[in-house]
Amino acid sequence: MTAGNNGAGTPENDDPFAYLYRSEGGEDGAPGSAGDGAARQPGVPRTSYNQVRAVGQRQYGQPAQQITYGQPNANYAAPETLPGGDRTRAVPSAGYQDGDGPRRRNGLLIGAVAVVAVVCIGIGVAMLTNGDKSDDTTAGKGGPTAAESVEPSEQPTSKPKPGELPKQEAGSLRLDGGASTAKDVPGARTAGGTYVAGMNTPGAAVTWSLDVDAPGKYKLWVGYGVPGKDANLTLNVNGKVDTRPINLQNFAHAPAGAWDKGWTKSWSYVQLNKGTNTIKLSCENGNQCDVNLDKVWLAKG
Repeated sequence: MTAGNNGAGTPENDDPFAYLYRSEGGEDGAPGSAGDGAARQPGVPRTSYNQVRAVGQRQYGQPAQQITYGQPNANYAAPETLPGGDRTRAVPSAGYQDGDGPRRRNGLLIGAVAVVAVVCIGIGVAMLTNGDKSDDTTAGKGGPTAAESVEPSEQPTSKPKPGELPKQEAGSLRLDGGASTAKDVPGARTAGGTYVAGMNTPGAAVTWSLDVDAPGKYKLWVGYGVPGKDANLTLNVNGKVDTRPINLQNFAHAPAGAWDKGWTKSWSYVQLNKGTNTIKLSCENGNQCDVNLDKVWLAKG
């Protein structure tokens, strides 16, 4: 059985693919019609075949159209141009276009660098500010300078530990009559190098208030410095002037004018009462008062 010879008109002799060759037009019984099977004669080759069409041609109730691949087709419209568009196509996010990635990353990097720079500047400013404040605080705690003076004031009574006799820096005593603190001459035996100057003026005085546990005779020690020559001061204990001044000689054998070489010490007996006492060293008429005082203390007599 071949496509050109269908054989008998019985179903088993009919070409199973004959429907592919039937004409789409014509009347029943005419060659090429849909009903040409009824008029088919045995042994007579079939003459009605569908026309073979070139690839790209189609006909569905309309004239055949030639489609050339690679060229625009006037009858074709992209799905996204139709009403409703292409709902499956991804839509770029707002504010982000192709090529924005590098610019966005560069912007973030610049922002991060700016933040780091601001933090570093803030730290530097804070460190400088704290340094200035610490300098100011330190300067305020250094006490009077050589040119500064301390106004005379009532000093509290010294309270030695049990079994110890009182001692005190001269700069912490009550100062009167022009006596003042200074520290421009090195060598004073005090914590801050401070001593009492300005004693070479009539009426200048230092007054020490102290407590003792028992009445009696004690040695009053005075630390001082002289400019290579002897000095002395009037001694007043509990309001009573001693007939002999306290002797403040140049025991350090300092050369004339060498204040820093003349630091030494001297003592004098004093009679004290149990409890609070006052001891006053002053520059009076007849005294040689060119002296600096750095400390005072008691010892057993």
